[in-house]
Formats: sequence, C-alpha cells, structure tokens
Amino acid sequence: MVVHVLDGMKLDVDRGPNWLFVKLRPRGKFAKELPELADRLMAIASRHFIYRVVLELEELRSMPAGLIEQLKELQQRLAECGGALRLCGLSIDCARTLQESDMESALPNHETRQAAVLGCDAAALHQRLKEIAASAAYFETDDERAAAGQQPCLQ
Repeated sequence: MVVHVLDGMKLDVDRGPNWLFVKLRPRGKFAKELPELADRLMAIASRHFIYRVVLELEELRSMPAGLIEQLKELQQRLAECGGALRLCGLSIDCARTLQESDMESALPNHETRQAAVLGCDAAALHQRLKEIAASAAYFETDDERAAAGQQPCLQ
C-alpha cells in the first residue's frame, strides 16, 4: 500500500489486478474545496498505468459540492483513457447528497470494493442465474429427461 498526502486528506492506494483501490481518509480540516483531487488521482492512475479506479469512501462523513465536481472531472478523464471510476462505502448521508446532485446514476455507490469492480451488472446477473436455477428441472438420467420431453444430454 502506498500513502499519498493531500491537503485535508490521505489517500491509501492499493493496486489490484487491473484496478486501483484508493481509500480517501479525511484528516483534521477536511477541505470543502478540493481543486487538485482529480489531478492527483489521475496522476496516480497514470503512474500505475491503470485507469480503472475504485474510491473507497467509508471514512467520508460529508460530501461537499467541491468533491462531487472533482469526481465528475475524474470520471470524465478516466473515461477518455478507456478507464472507469467506481465508488464504494458511502454513508447514507453522502449517498443521498450524491443522489441530489444527479450523479448517482453515473457513479452508483457499491457496498464493497469487489461489488464496485463487478459493477451493477453482477448483481443483476447473479439474480438472473438464481431464477434460472430455481426454474430449471434437474434430471438424473436421460430416461427421466426424455419422459419430461427434454432432449438427452450429449456426451
């Protein structure tokens, strides 16, 4: 893990396969305006040659408008490089603030870093697989399958 210090916060950076995980850790005087956050995170991504970033925000107590603007800018810059920005761990209040700024659809809050990496599609896919498994009949033998009007398994 690498730690970067930015005015008002620390950034703990973990490198995973194809993703950077950055935990924002507000300190003492958490700045309402964070004019260089997008630049700093983009520089970190460029240094690692990884443009897919998960921001872990569970230590964030408030979501200032300046931070939301920086997240918008970072998301656009990462997308220009073929990357992505995902968020995880937002408190209910921070998630509500993000929703009120109309950024929730562009930057949904995920429960964990794993969920953020998999994205929203993973939950939908998991649910669909459960539905298919529940509705699929299981046959022990080809005779049972044929009796139910199903084709035998090809081996």
